[in-house]
Amino acid sequence: MRSATLCLMNSERGARGLAGLRSHPVLTSAAGAYAREMVSERFFAHTSPHGSTVLSRIRDTAYLRGARVWSVGENIAAGSGTLATPRAIVEAWMESPGHRANLLSACFRDVGVGFAAGMPSLQTDAGSAGTYVTDFGVRATRRCRGSARAAH
Repeated sequence: MRSATLCLMNSERGARGLAGLRSHPVLTSAAGAYAREMVSERFFAHTSPHGSTVLSRIRDTAYLRGARVWSVGENIAAGSGTLATPRAIVEAWMESPGHRANLLSACFRDVGVGFAAGMPSLQTDAGSAGTYVTDFGVRATRRCRGSARAAH
């Protein structure tokens, strides 16, 4: 699921002349943990019930350590049945201005794709459902114009 999602995101970027995103293990770990948290605690938001945000979750990792300038962003999604496939999720993000801005931001270089089976709410057919989190990042020597943000 993670590799297919990354491939589809990079296909969208490549079609627009943008460099592909690189999978970053630290961002992948943070995104995966957050997807699992949303499913297990039954919430769907960029801020957890405990108050964590994309920035606090990434700051808790080594990703930003020593960086002078950086930018981060996050997309989340959940679906069931045919709406839970990587293709359906990426297509939905491309239709949403905030998600699209993150996905196509020339600023971002790194990404972590997280996936958890199930929905962040009760549902009868949770076996065919999936929750996705993509944490985007860049560590740079200068600030990037138009840095993105969390998108629902």
